[in-house]
Amino acid sequence: MTKLFQLPQTATAPFCPSEVKGSIQIDSQQSFFSQIKKFLGPGLLVSIGYMDPGNWATDIAAGSKFGYQLLFMVLFSSFAAMLLQYLSLKLGIVSEVDLAQNIKKNYSPKANFFSWIFAEIAMIATDLAEVLGSALAIKLLFGLDLTYGILITALDSLIVLGLKGKGFRQIEAIMLGLVSTIGICFFVQLYVVKPELTEVLSHIIPSQSTLLNSEAIFLAIGILGATVMPHNLYLHSSIVNTRKIDSHKASKKAAIKFSAIDSTASLLIALIVNASILILASKTFNQNGHHHVTEIDQAYQMLTPLVGSFASVLFGVGLLAAGQSSTLTGTIAGQVVMDGHMEFKIPCWKRRLITRSLALLPALIGVSILGENSTGRLLVLSQVVLSLQLPFALYPLIKFTSNRSIMSEFTNGRLTQIISWFLFMSISLANVWLIYSLFNSGFSSVPLG
Repeated sequence: MTKLFQLPQTATAPFCPSEVKGSIQIDSQQSFFSQIKKFLGPGLLVSIGYMDPGNWATDIAAGSKFGYQLLFMVLFSSFAAMLLQYLSLKLGIVSEVDLAQNIKKNYSPKANFFSWIFAEIAMIATDLAEVLGSALAIKLLFGLDLTYGILITALDSLIVLGLKGKGFRQIEAIMLGLVSTIGICFFVQLYVVKPELTEVLSHIIPSQSTLLNSEAIFLAIGILGATVMPHNLYLHSSIVNTRKIDSHKASKKAAIKFSAIDSTASLLIALIVNASILILASKTFNQNGHHHVTEIDQAYQMLTPLVGSFASVLFGVGLLAAGQSSTLTGTIAGQVVMDGHMEFKIPCWKRRLITRSLALLPALIGVSILGENSTGRLLVLSQVVLSLQLPFALYPLIKFTSNRSIMSEFTNGRLTQIISWFLFMSISLANVWLIYSLFNSGFSSVPLG
């Protein structure tokens, strides 16, 4: 084996998954709080995918068009994500290998190869959304052309290089800082606009008029169809194994419990952020008669006259934090896919360079052809690609976690299987309908997030 493909002797992050596997020691004799602190972290990396720039357009469109009416779908989608991410972490802990490795192990070489191709396309689509989100934030905050913003995002490979050898807990700490930045930005904005809590809570349950409104249902399905990101299913099943636990049943049971707490708490943060975006759009735009705010930059520009320049700056900072945090998690997920499906082990900065280059090209071409205001449509395109790939990750995840030969006593119960397959069908049908509708409308609307 050449020097290029030799793994280092010490764990580095966020490079190859096998380098950081079991790098964080867990002492089962420690107290509950001591152990839970060691398990906190992977959920933060996963939660980024639920508040990345791609999610913002749907929440803004839903809030400006229908006020608080679609808040129930944000809640439902988030709870669905919690269950599916739970299956992902459980698969990783019990089988001790990630989703990609399980596909390679249990599927034919041809099926594994095509699954890898689909997953790689999804990684490029994910990176495209991150490129566009970060570039748009740079444009809004610093006034640079979108093209220059796209080129600047290529420099984030230097960040990845700087993380070499820092250890996985440092990566998780960075994610905590970025997630906190996003959360604080929206908390302050909500404090400024002061939404009516009673009215907000009254829309946790959908009204009959909302369920009978075809356009509202279209946006609601857009929220559902774009909630679960394929790369998160691969990512979570891998990074839970950065914690070193023994193979005893009790240890795995405890690891699942602690990891589930970490995942659920982190996804609750993502839920709060997404709900905040919708609430902010409702209070700021819908209640002031602006019912057709569908673009992120449009929302940014309208915040200043309606709320003040301080709110728009916070909005831009939050968007930049979302884009940059997604960059790191997308890199790790890409490495999980490449290593798991094909056992390719290359340095993470090279992986970053490949995927970022493949994402930069369509972003630059799209902006040059469609213009500076094409971000929304390009985000839709990236989400359509992700939607097409999702069943190829979701189906094996549910199959594996329902297989007793893989999961032993941790196999999904009957109720979990029923709910999981219901979600699979719901999300898949939602995506099919959305893709059909988007092609029919010529991608003129932005219903995806």
